[in-house]
Amino acid sequence: MRKILLIALLFISTTSQAALNVFACEPEWAALTLQLAGDKVSVYTATSALQDPHRVEARPSLIAKAARADLLVCTGAELEAGWLPKVLRESANRAIASGAAGNFEAAKFVAMREIPGRLDRADGDVHAAGNPHIQTDARNFLPIADALSKRLMQLDPANAGLYQQQLAAFTQKWRAALGKWEAQAAPLKGVPIVVQHKGFPYLSAWLGLHEVTALEAKPGMEPSASYLAQVVSELKQHPAKMVIRAAYQDDRPSDWITQHARITAVMLPYTVGGTPQASDLYSLFDDTIARLLAGAK
Repeated sequence: MRKILLIALLFISTTSQAALNVFACEPEWAALTLQLAGDKVSVYTATSALQDPHRVEARPSLIAKAARADLLVCTGAELEAGWLPKVLRESANRAIASGAAGNFEAAKFVAMREIPGRLDRADGDVHAAGNPHIQTDARNFLPIADALSKRLMQLDPANAGLYQQQLAAFTQKWRAALGKWEAQAAPLKGVPIVVQHKGFPYLSAWLGLHEVTALEAKPGMEPSASYLAQVVSELKQHPAKMVIRAAYQDDRPSDWITQHARITAVMLPYTVGGTPQASDLYSLFDDTIARLLAGAK
């Protein structure tokens, strides 16, 4: 009888400690999930900071990981529209299918920017729900963390108390970090910038940067030499301090503008792992602000 009881207790203990398998589309959501769940999750990150999250190959390895996932954590807002639907379809995993409890889209929990008034492919790579690059505004992590924590509790009620504690600790620490970052970034308010890709409206809104123009004539389209020449002409009338791009982007357009318009090129990590310094969520924003301040000098 005692042996049976010990086996039962061991089974209960093992079950309560079993990790949820999480399929994170981007590094920032993998990092946030680990902040909120610790060793209660096993996280697989589908993309790296040096990959364009719009354009990812739906490889068999991704499909296999999705097939075993209990929870999918992605940006949504059509950011992954070029590859995730195939991964979900071929994984045949109902637990993470669209609409299921195991399907979590971060964009559903923040106020979206640049929602198009019309949808026309002639306008370039636009998203019906708005610009999906929500991770560049550190404030967005608070409502997303709250919603993600609740989803973890729903899927793993045995560890609900731990998730509540982790969320409270994260929220307190993150609010303190926000205050620090915003104080450091005060000199950036009103600084005119050029963006290589329309990927920074949330960052600009948060820190008060002024976007003069973009190096893409239309979102997602590589700039032509003639268009870059137009940008240089525009910058003579409306000067900018720097041109910014994400770590995964080709540096040639920014470098060309740097040479011809005589402004600084700034590469930002964009997500966790985008630079050696951006090793977690906190250092992601430490490094982002440090690089922007250096570019604004």
